[in-house]
Amino acid sequence: MMKVILREDVANLGKAGELVTVRNGYGRNFLLPRSKAVLATEGNVRQIDHEKRVSLARQAKMKGEATNLAQRLAALQIVITRRVGEQDKLYGSVTALDIHEKIAEAKLPVDRRQIHLAEPLKSLGTFEVPVRLHADVTQNIKVTVAAE
Repeated sequence: MMKVILREDVANLGKAGELVTVRNGYGRNFLLPRSKAVLATEGNVRQIDHEKRVSLARQAKMKGEATNLAQRLAALQIVITRRVGEQDKLYGSVTALDIHEKIAEAKLPVDRRQIHLAEPLKSLGTFEVPVRLHADVTQNIKVTVAAE
């Protein structure tokens, strides 16, 4: 049996950064050659601990920035005008790309893939659209679709 430190998540074995005991053949023939793990030497344990601390600090900083951006997004009112036909039916629809353009006009750094619109908006009214800024931070923004 050998002790290894996982460098990435391995199904039925453990998560990245964990110290696990595996059989010699599994470690030598699968985990080590594919760089999924490293031997659990004293130096490697210190290096993995350092990488974990750096990663946690980076994640905390990103979460703080996302929370700050969420507060600014909460104050944002987006109004999108579209031509309408009979019975207030929209010509076309409002997509995540349209919402992204309005957010970009407000000079807020949001990627269009962070806007989670289940389906395009096809009617007039006010809608809550979730924007996922971080794994732990999601902010709903109000999007009003108005007649032109």
